[in-house]
Amino acid sequence: MTTNRVARLIKRPQGMVKRDIFDIRDEPLPEPGEGEFRVKISHISLDPAMRGWMNDARSYVEPVKLGDVMRAFAVGHVEASRNPQFKEGDAVSGRFGVQQYAISDGKGVSRVDEGLAPLPTWLAGLGMPGLTAYFGLYEVAKAQAGETVVVSAASGAVGQVVGQLAKLKGCRAVGIAGGKEKCRMLIDDFGFDAAVDYKAGDLAGQLKAACPNGIDVDFENVGGEIFDTVLTQMNPFGRIAVCGLISSYNALELPPGPKNIRCVLTMRLRMQGFIIFDFTKRYSEAIAALSGWLKEGKLNFVTDVREGGIDAYPDVLNLLYTSGNRGKLVLKV
Repeated sequence: MTTNRVARLIKRPQGMVKRDIFDIRDEPLPEPGEGEFRVKISHISLDPAMRGWMNDARSYVEPVKLGDVMRAFAVGHVEASRNPQFKEGDAVSGRFGVQQYAISDGKGVSRVDEGLAPLPTWLAGLGMPGLTAYFGLYEVAKAQAGETVVVSAASGAVGQVVGQLAKLKGCRAVGIAGGKEKCRMLIDDFGFDAAVDYKAGDLAGQLKAACPNGIDVDFENVGGEIFDTVLTQMNPFGRIAVCGLISSYNALELPPGPKNIRCVLTMRLRMQGFIIFDFTKRYSEAIAALSGWLKEGKLNFVTDVREGGIDAYPDVLNLLYTSGNRGKLVLKV
């Protein structure tokens, strides 16, 4: 009998994710009940938010309970169905967890078009990262033509899309990334106007040269010193969309707050955090726009697909927090 390889969270992490917080084992293959279907998962999305989901702390979603399959978005194909809305062979995307097979009743599951893009892309530019970029830039930050948009972690899953959407809007797109290769990607692969290498030193000087007219929009994914430096170069009435603060996700102690928060007052800035689930009712709008631009050749999505299956999950996940990924990080099952 075929079994199901699963990763269950059994301990809360301290600092970086370690393998011993998971119980990775084979379990009996689940069978769908009435109104359900079984998905054979092909790829799992690895997202910075996973680290927060492991903590027993108040957040925008309940933490993963100890003993539960680790929460994750994934794509795959319907293998067996007792739900008339989903038939065998359908390509689907949903919150299926870190496992080889998942049972679903269809809630929160979407069919995806493999003719438009391969399955990993539906976890990247046509998935949650793309939706996050779309609503964060256009609805939260309200970027306008002629403005300068800066995005941190710019070569990552969300950042690469933010820069391209900024260009489509008629903005100057400036990305912050770590290392010459990632900065090259920003210019050559994603069409950014300028790239800032935070590992090269003199971040403030690099940023000033890349943004000669100051910064109107900051799409913040990192926090820490990078955010502090961006704050000092924001234009009056600029907007900051806080999407992530990855620099502190594995911190054992709370890092100090922004030293330059006074700029929010003096420059009359608007800063707003957001979660993609705030826009659930409008997902179809964003997917239609993103897929349309992809068909027209106006968007380019880079995915970093890693091998190793379920057993590789803890080690591959940590690549997100050590700048080891190149584009959207995906685990092949």
